[in-house]
Amino acid sequence: MLPIANLKDLYQSTFEFFASRSPFFSFSAFSAEDSDSDSSFPLTPKDPTPRNLSPDEQSASLRDRLDAAERIDYSHNTSSCNPSFGASTAASTLYSMRREHDATKNELSKTKAEVARWEERYKTLEKTLKETRDLLKVRDKEIQELKERERHSPECHRHSTHIDCRRSCDPARQRSDSSQSRQIRLSADWSEIRDGGLSQANGNHRRNGSDLDNVSTVSEEERAQSRSLETFLNKIDLWSGAQIIQAVQDLNSEILQFAASATELCTFSKQRPNSAKVTQASSEVATRLGAALSRLLATRDHSQDPMLVQLALQGCISYCISRALSSFCIGYQSKANITLTQIYTHMFHSEPQPTSSRWRALTHKHIHELHPELNEYAINEMTETIFRWSLDIFLISGSTNPQPNPASRENFRARFGAQVKRISKAACRLAQVTKEEIMSANFEVIAADSGQSFDGQEMMDAFEDYRSSDGVVLCTTELGLRCSMSKATSDASASEESIDRRILLRPKVVLESVVEVIDPR
Repeated sequence: MLPIANLKDLYQSTFEFFASRSPFFSFSAFSAEDSDSDSSFPLTPKDPTPRNLSPDEQSASLRDRLDAAERIDYSHNTSSCNPSFGASTAASTLYSMRREHDATKNELSKTKAEVARWEERYKTLEKTLKETRDLLKVRDKEIQELKERERHSPECHRHSTHIDCRRSCDPARQRSDSSQSRQIRLSADWSEIRDGGLSQANGNHRRNGSDLDNVSTVSEEERAQSRSLETFLNKIDLWSGAQIIQAVQDLNSEILQFAASATELCTFSKQRPNSAKVTQASSEVATRLGAALSRLLATRDHSQDPMLVQLALQGCISYCISRALSSFCIGYQSKANITLTQIYTHMFHSEPQPTSSRWRALTHKHIHELHPELNEYAINEMTETIFRWSLDIFLISGSTNPQPNPASRENFRARFGAQVKRISKAACRLAQVTKEEIMSANFEVIAADSGQSFDGQEMMDAFEDYRSSDGVVLCTTELGLRCSMSKATSDASASEESIDRRILLRPKVVLESVVEVIDPR
């Protein structure tokens, strides 16, 4: 067993060894207990053990303190002398930041390209809007001139009707004056013919009464005829030409929005299945829009740029609406529609404009009064036709969404049902306005036929800013408006020269050369 003095020497040498190896080593934790340490050991804290402790207990206390000092020194050396852990952490953080930076740069480049594309489209739409406004100003001026002309015509009609009424009333007045004069003469000569007998006087009185009844009946018939003439010679319009032009433009905007939304939502594949449904759909699309457009839809790849599919959708809906509005009454029986159209066409060429317009308005109005459900039926039928024709275009274009199965098609109908029904309602409302509320002229919604040669006076090229406008029409993307006025009188039938036709809004078409603009190779 070592003596106490040797233990103190060993303790002091051990403390000095660890203090020289680690400057952070100290016994400051024990400073509170060692405040009154011995002056002979200034660097050594006072031994906390009492003097009567055994040497084994003092050795155990010393070992505990040495272990604590080693742990503190090890933790310090690990954190300060081994920088590999901090370096690896910094490297991983830098790598993740670089990846985020690259991803942000890619997203920024895509956003810039998208912004550039939308700016180009905005410029095109702005230019189109400016041209449309200029055209609308010109058409408004023309319509005002037409109104000024028509304003004088009703005055002439009213003046002539008033003169005719006066002339027709003059015989009545003459008859009544003559009857009154005969009564005066009869009363004056009554004393002279009193002796002639009462029977002869009574017979004369009955004849005078019958003459008065005939005169009153003739005057009532003439008044009824005058009222009917005023009804059929009325030229008052409830809608102006500018309002009808705006209605057609709003309808074109609805068609464009649906075509763009549906095309953007759908996806296309290069591979197309060869099935009976695809063959039948191609044949039907060729019948509606022409063989050239059907062939382009079926053979070209639309997976990268479906612009041609969007144009075909616009052409399909425009053709559907123009065909429906060309009938006399939308949704009515086809045979009756053909007969009524023939009657109105013949009347338009042979009768004055107010007469044919009034007949058209009354007939159209009473058809809807006899069949109150006809308007709703027409809207539903047009909506169903638009969906069916649109899905045929998607089918032959290689669409993978919507697919030919019924579930996918029903999802497509549910997604765009409200939008397509809004188009159908606008078309039926436009038909009612042009058929019932316009008396001064005949307004027709027009579209150019597929395969027709381009005529700048009657139509407008949708891509005229990118190339020369010449060639054959591929399809009509926006509807136009034409106004026709008959100058026929009741005495002579109107010829083609006596019918004034003006295009108030030119239909917008796409030519076959559009493929060079959409996909130059």
